[in-house]
Amino acid sequence: MPAVIAMTRRALAALGLALAVALVAATPAPAQQNAAEQTQAGAIDYEAWSDTATRAEEAVEARRASNAAFEALRGQIVEWRQRFLEAQQTNAARIDTLRRQIGALGPPPPEGESESDAIAARRAELNAQLDTLRAPVLAAEEAYARANGLVAEIDNIIRARQSRALLARGPSPLNPAHWPAAVVQISEAAGAVAREVSTAWNNTLQHDAFKADLPKTLTLAALGLVLLLRGRSWAKRIGTNARRKLRRGRGVWEFVISLGQVGLPMAGLYALEEAIFSTGLIGLRGTIIVDGLATWGAMLLIGWWLAGRLFPEDDKQAAVNLPDRFRPWLRFDIAALAVLLVLRDILTRMGAALDYTPATMAVAGFPLIVLSALLLYRLARALRRCVGEVFDEEQGDSDAAPEQSYRLRIISVLSRVTIVVALVGPLMAVVGYTAAATMLVYPTILTLALFGAVLILQQLVTDLHALVTRNEETAGEALLPVVAGFFLTLAALPVAALIWGARSATLLEVWTRFREGFTIGDSRISPTDFLTVAIVFAIGYALTRMVQGALRGSVLPKTKIDVGGRNAIVAGMGYVGIVLAAVIAISAAGIDLSSLAIVAGALSVGIGFGLQNIVSNFVSGIILLIERPISEGDWIEVGGQHGNVRSISVRSTRIETFDRTDVIVPNADLISGTVTNYTRGNTVGRVIVPVGVAYGSDTRKVERILREVAEAHPMVALNPPPNILMRGFGQDSLDFEIRAILRDVNWVMNVHSDMNHEIARRFAEEGIEIPFAQRDVWLRNPETLREERSEESDR
Repeated sequence: MPAVIAMTRRALAALGLALAVALVAATPAPAQQNAAEQTQAGAIDYEAWSDTATRAEEAVEARRASNAAFEALRGQIVEWRQRFLEAQQTNAARIDTLRRQIGALGPPPPEGESESDAIAARRAELNAQLDTLRAPVLAAEEAYARANGLVAEIDNIIRARQSRALLARGPSPLNPAHWPAAVVQISEAAGAVAREVSTAWNNTLQHDAFKADLPKTLTLAALGLVLLLRGRSWAKRIGTNARRKLRRGRGVWEFVISLGQVGLPMAGLYALEEAIFSTGLIGLRGTIIVDGLATWGAMLLIGWWLAGRLFPEDDKQAAVNLPDRFRPWLRFDIAALAVLLVLRDILTRMGAALDYTPATMAVAGFPLIVLSALLLYRLARALRRCVGEVFDEEQGDSDAAPEQSYRLRIISVLSRVTIVVALVGPLMAVVGYTAAATMLVYPTILTLALFGAVLILQQLVTDLHALVTRNEETAGEALLPVVAGFFLTLAALPVAALIWGARSATLLEVWTRFREGFTIGDSRISPTDFLTVAIVFAIGYALTRMVQGALRGSVLPKTKIDVGGRNAIVAGMGYVGIVLAAVIAISAAGIDLSSLAIVAGALSVGIGFGLQNIVSNFVSGIILLIERPISEGDWIEVGGQHGNVRSISVRSTRIETFDRTDVIVPNADLISGTVTNYTRGNTVGRVIVPVGVAYGSDTRKVERILREVAEAHPMVALNPPPNILMRGFGQDSLDFEIRAILRDVNWVMNVHSDMNHEIARRFAEEGIEIPFAQRDVWLRNPETLREERSEESDR
């Protein structure tokens, strides 16, 4: 039962209890006090550590200490381990300098060879200094490894004990033999509290003290009752008035006001608790009950608040949109589960204070487990029906929000798991596995409550984003609320672990390991290093973008460099800036890249094989920016595709075809393949217009007309003059060609069309015929066709 008590209380106040455990674990023992004093002095007392480690090893070997003793011992070892971790960085700068000095002397000579006496003496001196400075580091590393192993052994012992206690079979609550004793013990608890109050009342001193503090007691009691009875209704009334008056940010303000439904009654409970204690009539058992008033009130109020926020009457403020007719049932189930959690905590507190037997706890807790399972089953069934109806509606609604569908899928999965828990939990309690049933049913309730709280907070983030951006329609689809919701989910994971019985020390151990990072060679890389790299790199990246903007907008436009050259300079500056930012960020974090050389070399080989095409495109992109065989705006032909170059990036080049479609060409194809650039250097180009005239036409006249048409077009250059060629005698026509140089080849299609129109007009005026293909068909033996046709007509 102590494990169950710890589970319930941790789940209700995860953060507070985690801090409390941390403070308890950090309570300094004499050895720890000595260690702290020596830390301030800059040294570590390894003898004191050896005594602590020896004591821990003996306790681990004996395995007779209690869990509390093991936790206290573990806290001392964790403190020592942290000091050893910090000591590993002792003389780090000096050690690095010595290694560089030794490296500057060159590699040691092979066996059988010698070096100069001065260099050998200097090398020996530096190695001696290095060994002296490395001694405390090596001692700290060895002690750290020993402490780490002891922590792992203690954790294994505690986890094994918890597993045995969880799977231990106890008395069955359906055994009638346990019922009378359970009734007697529970009745005696109420009688004991009443006797404590009666004894205190009959005591003259306590009676006089009660009368002296009566005005204070009555004032606190009246204030507490008013806040407790009227606080929630006042908060609801304020929320209703605010809903009518507020136009923007209603969700945010309603959330803030709804907290008053918890805060005001809680203040009343604290006032009542203080009033009861001020009477001086409460004994030991009564103190246990009064101490729980605030916790029980928090359970009920938070449960009612969750029910109201998750399934409100107003659809606009619901975290999950479900059918209206199910919401009253869901609110009732959540409130009832909160009441059962309160009753369970009361039983747990009384059992711990009055030493209830396992049989009494099983008999008294079984009805609560059954009722909780029934409510969980009812809640899960209602949620499944709601989700099914909403899914049916969304199948015909193409505008359904993806985020809403994702939440509904999670709810569907949780409802299925909850149904299984509701069926298995009571069965386990019936056969005597009360601890396992308790650890299954009640954490499920608290997990559902945690999931609901995360949904409410995610909705709050969305409402805050809508309030700031003044755009409520698209706030749910924005990136910031999604990212914030993801981090809220991550933050809820440690709380979920505490709900399911994880020890605070285990979570602190995970966090410690995360902060320690990992070691590669002689370098230790921690999350702080990653954060430093990210911040410095972000600053360098921002400065690079600022320099690029200044070059693009202010400096380069005042030079005579063409557009392509300017783009190449700006892009090259961006790459150089990013590389410099990365190098400076790594150096600022203190990461020794030399120790990563071997690992980086091995990775580079694998990356070279796996990403060789990407690397090839990257190098090709740099070559394009440096040599500039093509530039933005050029008309090129590559791979049978014609178009204008719109952008050149590191990996690929975007070409816009004349059909206004984008073609993404890998840069390697532009370097290794054949590329035709029609506008490289200038826009002068040639147009070829083929023309056919009928046989018998005056060829010199045709030549003159075509020359006049070409020279009359404003886009045709007269130097060199257009050239008119008679190409040959075709099957149906005399073939001519106009070959003219254009001032801007980008207009070649327009010029071609204009010339065709003008040629047709002039030929019509001059009586020159443009022929078309004609064919004469000769039939061999036509009389045979006539005979077959006559036979068919006779039939």
